[in-house]
This record gives sequence, structure tokens and C-alpha cells, in this order.
Amino acid sequence: MAPERLERWLAGFSERHGTARTEVSGDVVTMVAADGALAECHPPFPPLVGGGDPLDALVAHALAERRVGVLLVRLGGYAAGVFEGARLVTSKVDTRQVHGRNKAGGWSQQRFARRREGQVRQLTEAAAATAARVLLPEAASLDAVVLGGDRAAVDATLAAPTLAPLRERAVERFLTVPDPRRNILEATPATFRAVRIRLDP
Repeated sequence: MAPERLERWLAGFSERHGTARTEVSGDVVTMVAADGALAECHPPFPPLVGGGDPLDALVAHALAERRVGVLLVRLGGYAAGVFEGARLVTSKVDTRQVHGRNKAGGWSQQRFARRREGQVRQLTEAAAATAARVLLPEAASLDAVVLGGDRAAVDATLAAPTLAPLRERAVERFLTVPDPRRNILEATPATFRAVRIRLDP
């Protein structure tokens, strides 16, 4: 759920299902309606910040303007960018060819595997260099770092000790994306800013 739509959606939930009571457990805000319907709201960028009415706090937290670094790595390429709210302010995107796995056996398979390992290493090293160039200088000003793509490739990219400040700011929410392109990077705020809602009618 986009933060901009959240307040109206919460009001509509009560209109559809009857006045709801609100429960808060950790960072999860749950609405339990008069007819038994349940809406479990998981905000982005926990912990949930704000006091007073839990729903007002949830909306305010979701709408807060944040400076967020994004790093996407897959075996087809990588992308790094800095967002202010939903606006991409700086970025670098590149593609790299990593061949698929070879089904042949014997020496041919071993040579192919070594070549593929070399390609993967080159890609993650290039992605790490891009992260260092685009994200690391901004690390102190970032509210969070969002990661996505292929977990193994991302982990290998961030293994460099110099990128520790990015690892420290990484949030748990991991983005599942296709091979990173600029349009894929630009679309990530729709996911990393979203409030995830689980409905139990």
C-alpha cells in the first residue's frame, strides 16, 4: 500500500467492516473490525516511530521523507542509487554478462565453471566499486539502505570491509527484482516505501 493512499484505506476498512479496535505489537499495527475482519499493517523502515493514536502514527511514519540508498545486484547487472523520498537523485547502472551453468561433464564443465566463477567475481567487484562510489559517500546522511536482486550476489558485493557502513544501515526488507536497469531502480520506492497489509476477512 502506497503511503499516500494509506489513510483513506484505513478509514475505508472501518467503513466496510465496522468500527475497528487497534492493537500494536512491536512494529505491527493491527485493526480488528466489528465483523471480525483483520488488517495487519507492517510499516516500512521499522521501528515504528510516533506516539498517540496508533493509526495516525502509522500514517505519519509511512509518509516521512527519508533519504534511502538502494543497491540491486543480479548476475545480469547491478544498480546503485540514492533516493530522497521517491525521487532518485543520483545513480549508476551497469550490465555484466555471466553465463548460465553448463550441463556438460568432464574437463569442459570444469573450465566453464572456472570461467563463470571469474565472471561472477568481476561482476560483484564492479558492483562493490559502484556502491563505494555512489552510496558510501552518502552513508552518513542515509536513513536506510535497501538491498535487492540475488541475495548471494548482494552478500558477495557487500563483503568488502570498506562497505561496512552500508551493511550497518541495511533494512530487513529485501527487494525481488529482475536484472537491474534504470527503470527497475526508479520503480523501487513503490516497494520499499509501501506498507504491507495482510488481510484476514
